[in-house]
Amino acid sequence: MSRRHLFGAASAVAAATVGRAALAALPEPARRDSAATAAPPLPPDGRPYRPVVTLNGWSAPWRTRDGVKEFHLVAEPVVREIAPGMVAQLWGYNGQSPGPTIEVVEGDRVRIFVTNRLPEATSVHWHGQRLPSGMDGVAGLSHPAIPAGRTFVYEFTARRPGTFMYHPHADEMVQMAMGMMGLWITHPKAAHPHIARVDRDYAFLLNAYAIEPGSATPRPSEMTNFDLWTWNSRACPGIDSLPARQGDRVRIRVGNLTMTNHPIHLHGHEFTVTGTDGGPVPPAARWPEVATDIAGGQMRQIEFIADEEGDWALHCHKSHHTINAMGHDVSNLIGVDHRGLAGRIARVVPDYMAMGERGMEDMAGMGARMPLPDNTLPMMTGTGPHGPLGMGGMFSVLKVRRGLARDDYRDPGWYAAPPGTVAREWTGPGPAAPSAAAAPVPAGAAGMQVHKPGHHHGH
Repeated sequence: MSRRHLFGAASAVAAATVGRAALAALPEPARRDSAATAAPPLPPDGRPYRPVVTLNGWSAPWRTRDGVKEFHLVAEPVVREIAPGMVAQLWGYNGQSPGPTIEVVEGDRVRIFVTNRLPEATSVHWHGQRLPSGMDGVAGLSHPAIPAGRTFVYEFTARRPGTFMYHPHADEMVQMAMGMMGLWITHPKAAHPHIARVDRDYAFLLNAYAIEPGSATPRPSEMTNFDLWTWNSRACPGIDSLPARQGDRVRIRVGNLTMTNHPIHLHGHEFTVTGTDGGPVPPAARWPEVATDIAGGQMRQIEFIADEEGDWALHCHKSHHTINAMGHDVSNLIGVDHRGLAGRIARVVPDYMAMGERGMEDMAGMGARMPLPDNTLPMMTGTGPHGPLGMGGMFSVLKVRRGLARDDYRDPGWYAAPPGTVAREWTGPGPAAPSAAAAPVPAGAAGMQVHKPGHHHGH
């Protein structure tokens, strides 16, 4: 089914529930269909702040009425492009999964209208917020679930700055597995001793899907065999890069709503964890890292100075999380010579391809050369300046450049490495093997004697 038909089907479900007239008194629910990273808009009113950049996402607009910031979220079926060549039928908010990032300032009074255009009841939990228990969003505990076709309103004060999330606590195994989640950022209202000003502030959520090749809807009851590991419901090569000007102080906020942990690793730089969903980390409690583990339900914000020019990988360090469309029952054929067998099989199955006897690196870049089932991605895809990347899933690139404009978030292209700074094939004479006879004798060892153990009678 084409993306247009998928989107039409999702829109038909949404339109059948709540009419526009019924929502006339509410803020207009802004929608977005593009999966590109949106440049962050400056706040139109209220306390000023420097907005975050939601990777492959956007921030929700608001209206201010009687001193309260009003947002409108619409829970609904959506179609999300996971990467070029693959779309998924998900559930999300305001046309996307994840939904729009909500940005407010510490002390803001916030009112969020939530309209349910799903085929079942839902709720919204404001993960990490201090608020009245009746606003906490656990269906049946905090308040009644939001029935299909109804609109509920949440209202509370954003009491502390930090990086937070929102997601359902109603049939959450299905609804979160279908993509219902979003980021919430509360900026400090004044200078904070534990929160630095940064030049670049990126944010994304970790999520995972179990989508069979050829299908478009995730298996919502899956617990272990996920085959698409994504950032903001995008997989490499569909995840945008993170541009930074050389010398910029960069913050990256990451939240995990998968069923496993993710060690996020940055190449070429050291960082510190400066905040969690519990709040900012005091400087005395920080230490340098190049990877930090983020468990399910946790938020981490890392900060560093982008002082090394170049293209630097940013990825999950679980190797199977940087692969797309994995098979979970694939036999291990490493070292098996099956060339003769492959020829006989090919006479029966013309498209059969022998693979795996030398490892799977041969799969890198094969997506454009081999037939695939409809609506899926190659295991390893994407192309860098020197050939196939051999990566997928949770992988992107921090691109540090000199002279990048302050608010320029466009991809600057691949780094032009100075001559002599790229690893290359060695074609000269091979290095001489070390000789034991030529090994230097340690100082003071010339007079040493070796005594071999012998047989000592009487002991």
